[in-house]
Amino acid sequence: MHPHYLCQAIADTPRVAVYGTLKQGFNNAHWLNGATLLGSDITSALTLYDIGRYPGAKWQPSKGVMIEVYEISIAQLAQLDRLEDYRADAPTAGEYDRQQITTCFGLAWVYLYNPSVTGKTAISEGGWHMPSISNVQQPR
Repeated sequence: MHPHYLCQAIADTPRVAVYGTLKQGFNNAHWLNGATLLGSDITSALTLYDIGRYPGAKWQPSKGVMIEVYEISIAQLAQLDRLEDYRADAPTAGEYDRQQITTCFGLAWVYLYNPSVTGKTAISEGGWHMPSISNVQQPR
């Protein structure tokens, strides 16, 4: 059985908007296996930041960044919350917060990056591109 907050979240908004490694063709796309891709959209409400191995989004105006919108289940939302380190009891304490964004498919959940992006490269138009393996900094 899923926690009440997940049941309420999926009842309110059964969609998620993704902008990085969860998009088709990227290394975390498998987390959305079984979800229904509704399509792509462009949002000017977010600016992406290149964090290195993945991007982070902030509520900052942009020229338009590309997102994919999926219809998801409660189980998929729970998995995404774990992947993104979303903490329902303290949303700003995890790596990402989950909030709603308006898309052409209706409201969707989007994961917003909590840490500072000072010194990170902003992506205010288009989308994030996965770095090649040789450019990825390995964990210490």
